Amino acid sequence: MGSPEEDRSRAIRAVEAMFERYRLLAAQRPEDHIDFDREVMDNLKIVDAGLDGSVAFEFRMSPNFSNLNDVMHGGAGAVIFDMATTTALCPIARPGYFEFMGGVSRTLNVSYLKAVPINTTVRLSSEVVSAGRQMAMIRGRMTSLDGKTVYCTVEHHKVNSPVLPQHREVRVPWDDEFEKKWGVGKYSKDATSKL
Repeated sequence: MGSPEEDRSRAIRAVEAMFERYRLLAAQRPEDHIDFDREVMDNLKIVDAGLDGSVAFEFRMSPNFSNLNDVMHGGAGAVIFDMATTTALCPIARPGYFEFMGGVSRTLNVSYLKAVPINTTVRLSSEVVSAGRQMAMIRGRMTSLDGKTVYCTVEHHKVNSPVLPQHREVRVPWDDEFEKKWGVGKYSKDATSKL
């Protein structure tokens, strides 16, 4: 642990690494293939993160997320929460533990409290409430930017799962910092003894 600003910067880098790897992997897809969550990942703007497993984003609710009532579609809200809450695991990840994409969803319980008008910019905040050996629970809120209006809340349960080999092969700058901290990859005892 460093100073509060150093810790915040490290947490933000951990979260940004998920987006960097996601974009590199998405670029490898066939040109006509667009993943369901891609627009979400392209439009989440990180505002803050903490090494405790917290993260905050701003997100513009574009017309692509609407229903016929010109408000956010409930299914769109679930996808937005799925991706935004998963990122809260990035600052607490360690080798084999909630690495890239943070495992798989077990449950995603969204409570819709107030309609989100299209073209509104919202604040998404998430925090890891519990992280055990194989499961984690994250809570999140979607609010107005000033926090006075709560549009919806979520409780997201994740199960740890291994990173797919083809995803691990895609390297981002964060990987070096992560591997050095945990003594893995080129920083493992086996690797350093060969130097």
